[in-house]
Amino acid sequence: RGFVGLILIASTPDNTSSKARSCSDVRQFYSGKGFTLNGVPQTEISGEHLRICPQGYTCCTSAMEETLSNLSRREFEGLVREAGRSLQASLNAQYRSFDTYFTDLLNSSERSLQESFLAKLSSLYSKNAHVFQDLYADLRRYYRGAAVNLEETLNDFWARLLERLFKASALPQYTLTDDYLECVAKQTETLRPFGDVPRDLKPKVTRALVAARSFVQGLTVSGEVIRKVSQVPLSPECTRAMMKLVYCPHCRGLASVKPCANYCRNVMKGCLANQADLDTEWQNLIDTMLQVASSFSSDPSVDVVIYSIPLRISDAILYMQENTEVFTSKVFQACGTPKVAGTQSSGSEERKKRVNPASTAMEYKPSPTAGVRLEMQISDVSSKLREMQQYWVQLPAALCSSKVAAGAASDDKCWNGMTKARYLLEVMGDGLASQINNPEVDIDITKPDMTIRQQIMQLKIMTNRLRNALNGNDVDFQDTSDDVSGSGSGMCTGESCARNGPRVIVPKADSTRYYNHPENKKVKGTGTQTHPSILLLLLSLATLLRRR
Repeated sequence: RGFVGLILIASTPDNTSSKARSCSDVRQFYSGKGFTLNGVPQTEISGEHLRICPQGYTCCTSAMEETLSNLSRREFEGLVREAGRSLQASLNAQYRSFDTYFTDLLNSSERSLQESFLAKLSSLYSKNAHVFQDLYADLRRYYRGAAVNLEETLNDFWARLLERLFKASALPQYTLTDDYLECVAKQTETLRPFGDVPRDLKPKVTRALVAARSFVQGLTVSGEVIRKVSQVPLSPECTRAMMKLVYCPHCRGLASVKPCANYCRNVMKGCLANQADLDTEWQNLIDTMLQVASSFSSDPSVDVVIYSIPLRISDAILYMQENTEVFTSKVFQACGTPKVAGTQSSGSEERKKRVNPASTAMEYKPSPTAGVRLEMQISDVSSKLREMQQYWVQLPAALCSSKVAAGAASDDKCWNGMTKARYLLEVMGDGLASQINNPEVDIDITKPDMTIRQQIMQLKIMTNRLRNALNGNDVDFQDTSDDVSGSGSGMCTGESCARNGPRVIVPKADSTRYYNHPENKKVKGTGTQTHPSILLLLLSLATLLRRR
């Protein structure tokens, strides 16, 4: 009985009095939260019934404690979701910006080809415009995540172009059947009718398209990871810790006292322990995305590659026209001499009607603003990505800034979870394993949150694919849009992406590996925190605590 009495005396509010204090402030606060005042004490009562807050004299009943505990959980989960949406919005804005930029590149390139070829090749282009249109359509489909093989697309384009140019350029006295033209198309690789253009253009276009597609998918996957992690529910242990941090001071008559900074940090580090384990792979992903963004401006830059496609095709056509006779002779050797047509006209007259090779020559004149726009695009997206790179490990401290928790000058006048006094316990490190001795949040470190572990795997897979993209290596994406899409993502996830933007395509992680932790170790805090804009979180949580 003496020990219990000592505890009660030690934990009694500073202004002790033989007369029970009024609960008017608590009643006003409780009513302001929308709760009924039925059963709320008029004056302080003994607190032996409390299960979360200190059991000294109190203005809170058991029902009030449970109600405020549930409120703290809802408010914190809502804060986390809103904060996650804020970070998603930043990623989504970068996604839309880059998508607009790259789509404009492809559109401008195709428009330049149409205008130039129509002027220089006239009817030859008009009759075969669909060949060029199909090329750009396939490039767009690939960029948007469709199952398009870039190498096959480019090879098919040159083969189809060769068929039509040979048909237009060959001697008119011959009848060219479909089978014969198919044989001609097969000579693209061996006879090289377009010179070195196809071999030179393929790796450049492939690298540009692979990097662009992977980059926007990296932005999308990042946003999806944030969305899913922000929906992880607060654990019962964290609900208790948040209640004790936020609303127990009200029950103790210390509503105006801020939490001690280190006390707040331990609560946040415990409740955000699983989220902090995202840090390594999150930083790896951001690092790789920054490298991909930087590669867009490396020589040759992505805008030069895409804008120069018409020029390179023009060079290829010019090369073939200048070597028509040599190529035709080699085709006759490979495919045989075609049948002579029923009526013949003068070969010399037909040659006069053909396009003058010199007239097809084009000159690439890059727009003076194109390079500037690319540099601004890279600079902006890189800046935003760097801002969020340390997000997961900075979040607990950000949530416990001076606007929320007491400053150093008030170390001995802050809420330490029991009363207004200094907080003397050690601050834990980041991540689940570091919470084994967290004094504020109980959590089993051998049972990591599976949703978050799955998102860690998604980050690893996306990082690996971006690294492949840096080397110009195409990657096979398995469509699991049902898995990655969902309400609130704000990013393109379906067939509508054909118009709106790159499709969200993420691989299924069938063989997920999980980390092994020491057995029989308890830690504090299965958290459910998400990544908000840090400023938004600070302001929101500050408001939450000030309204206690």
